[in-house]
Amino acid sequence: MTQRVIKVRTKPSYEIIIKPGLLSEIPEDLKANFSFGKVSIITDSNVEKLYGRTLLNLLQSSGISAEVFSFPAGEQSKNMDTVVMLSRHLIRSKFDRQDLILALGGGVVGDVAGFLASIYLRGIPFVQVPTSLLAQVDSSIGGKTGVDLPEGKNLLGTFYQPARVYIDPEVLKTLPENNLRDGLAEVIKYACTLKPKLFNFLEKNHHAVLSLKDKALLRIIYDSCQAKAQVVSKDEKESGLRRVLNFGHTLGHALEAYADYKLQHGFCVAVGMVFACRLSERLRLAQTGLTERVENLLKLYRLPTRISELGLKVDRADVPKIISYFGRDKKVWKGKLTLILLKNLGDFVFYEVSETKTLESVLEELL
Repeated sequence: MTQRVIKVRTKPSYEIIIKPGLLSEIPEDLKANFSFGKVSIITDSNVEKLYGRTLLNLLQSSGISAEVFSFPAGEQSKNMDTVVMLSRHLIRSKFDRQDLILALGGGVVGDVAGFLASIYLRGIPFVQVPTSLLAQVDSSIGGKTGVDLPEGKNLLGTFYQPARVYIDPEVLKTLPENNLRDGLAEVIKYACTLKPKLFNFLEKNHHAVLSLKDKALLRIIYDSCQAKAQVVSKDEKESGLRRVLNFGHTLGHALEAYADYKLQHGFCVAVGMVFACRLSERLRLAQTGLTERVENLLKLYRLPTRISELGLKVDRADVPKIISYFGRDKKVWKGKLTLILLKNLGDFVFYEVSETKTLESVLEELL
């Protein structure tokens, strides 16, 4: 199948390469396009078993000096302790600025490995090899790296662009269905805000997407990556337009923090998108019917649209506490909470919130 290439015009710029079976071609592409010494594959305990050793053997067979460092899978590992542990591994293995980090895994791996690359010896090059749909269409692109604190997600981090992103849709076929649906929430985010034609495609082709048909996968990955690349090329450091990528994330991140990061990111974002659409209608920014259409699409892909569907027991008394997490989020802009709302599919607005009563009222509808 044809290789697709997307240019991300940040400083420095880089390419996203999308191709089924690409994993086996990574060693030769690295040698052809980059100058480096050793390669450190940073991955988690799950992905190491699936692809870590395979990729290590491919690198070594092509004459590249490489090793694998892994950490326990899960959001609970996305912290400074993991970064320090990995840094000490690199020091013991005598990694220097001429060496390369290869982030192999989902969003947590990419965020941790990218953050590590940005601060180790004040910065060494790294490439992204995302193995989850969520990482392929979102977190591997744009240079956001970071770790969590007990007070919130991604509160420590840097903007640090990868040298290249390698996306192999084939790897999605070995991952659990929940993992796929987690990423589909981010695909739907792009469809709502930037790619209304993708929204139509998702409505008409849900069987092909959920069955992991090659053409359908390639379409949703390419469209999503293209949307994100266009946004971050115009606004690398989230000073304006890039905030559109936070659609659904203010409530999404609040729910994750409220649940001690035990919930899947995409599932929380799905509920967050319903919240944003309902709020858009409540404020008369959007016409009645937008929320219903978005909810129906989420349901087609078996994504939650209510907080109770996340397995959280929340009642009205808990609503103010959830809302309080909004203020800890990066969506606070110049001291004011700014939400990304919709007028219509593909037509978004940045809306400054001045009071919380309306937020609480809409949130109560989603319990």
